[in-house]
Amino acid sequence: MKNLFFVLMVLTFSCFLTNAQISKDGWSVGFGAVSPRLFSDITADNLNFGGRLFLEKNLNEMTAARVSIDYLKFTGVNFPVNSKFTNNTIKFGLSGVYTMAPCMTFSPYFGVGGSVLYYTNNGSGTPGLDGSKFGELSADIFFGGRMKLDYRWYATVELGQHTISTDKFDGTIAPGSGGWLGGPLDSYTSLSLGFLYYFEPGTYSTMCDDDAGLSKFDYAKIEEIVKKYAATPTSVNVDYNKIEELVKKNCGTVQERIITSGNMFLIGVNFEFAKSSLTPESYPILVNAVQLLLSNPEMKVEIQGHTDNIGSDSFNQKLSEQRAETVKRFLVAKGVPASRLTTVGFGSSNPVSDNKTAEGRSLNRRIEFKVLGK
Repeated sequence: MKNLFFVLMVLTFSCFLTNAQISKDGWSVGFGAVSPRLFSDITADNLNFGGRLFLEKNLNEMTAARVSIDYLKFTGVNFPVNSKFTNNTIKFGLSGVYTMAPCMTFSPYFGVGGSVLYYTNNGSGTPGLDGSKFGELSADIFFGGRMKLDYRWYATVELGQHTISTDKFDGTIAPGSGGWLGGPLDSYTSLSLGFLYYFEPGTYSTMCDDDAGLSKFDYAKIEEIVKKYAATPTSVNVDYNKIEELVKKNCGTVQERIITSGNMFLIGVNFEFAKSSLTPESYPILVNAVQLLLSNPEMKVEIQGHTDNIGSDSFNQKLSEQRAETVKRFLVAKGVPASRLTTVGFGSSNPVSDNKTAEGRSLNRRIEFKVLGK
C-alpha cells in the first residue's frame, strides 16, 4: 500500500506541476525611506533623509511604468558666506523600469526617467536664490533589486543618480564647479530602502516555468521509480492496470475533471502541521487551479477544508476553516474575483482514508473544490 500510494502521489502531482507565475499587467505601490547626497557647489552633509511613494503598472513580465513622488531634505554649508543651507524638495517623477531577471527570488532592475521639482532654499550663498521654485527638471537613472517575500510583497533597495537642469538647486552659482564628477550642473545620489505591494496582481505569466525546470516532467524517471518500488523485497503486489486507470482519471486536464465530476481533490496542497500555512509544494497545484478558474470566468467554487483526526473536534473545525481561507486568499491574490469563491471547513468529519496510518492522515489533510454553478 505504501509503495502504491507513493507512485500515485508522484503521478498525480505531475499532472498539476507548474512553477509560480509572475505578473504581466499587475498594479503595485511602493514606499520607503530615502537618503539623498548632494553633489554641488556647497559642502553637503553626508546623511540626509526623505521618503518615497510610487505607483507601478506592469506592461509585461519585464517592463513597467512608474509614477513617483519624493520628499527630500538636503543640508550643507555654502560658500563663501559659510552659513547653513537647507533645501526641501518635492519631486514628481515618471520613469520606465526594466527587470533583468524576473524569475529570480532577488530580481535586479534598472530604470530611466525624468522629474519635475518643487523646492524651497534657505541660507543660499548666491543672492536671490532663497525661497520656493517650481519647474526645474531632473534626469534620473537608477539601479535596484527586489526580494520576493510572498506573492504580493517585495523588499526593495535602489540606488539612483539625478542631475538637475540648472546650477541653482544648491543656492550657490559657482561656474566650473559642482555637479556629479565635477560637471557644471547640480546633482544628487539617492539610496532607498522600502517595500513593494501588488494590490492588483493582474494576469500571471508562466514565463518562469522552464527556468524552474518544472514545466516538463521526466516520465522516464517515473518509470524508474515504479520499477524500483516494484522490485523491492518489501513491496506488495501492485496492480499496474489500476494505476493506469487512476492516472487516466486524474491526469486529464483539471478542467475536464472538475467539470465532469463537480469536485476536485487537490493532491499536493499541504499545510504545516497544526497550522494554516501552505507548504512550498502546494503553490504549483494552486497555480494550476488559478488557470482553470481564470479560463472559466463564470465558474463559482466552494473551497472545502479538511483535517485528519489528530486534535479536538473544535480545533480541527477551526483549522479546516482557516486552511480554506488561506487557499481563497491565494486565489484572489492571483486574480480570481473573491465573489466567485466561498469557503467551508469540515474538520475531520469527512475522511477519505484511514486515520490510523500516516499515509491515510496525509490524504485526509486536504483541500477540495466543489463547483457551485456557472
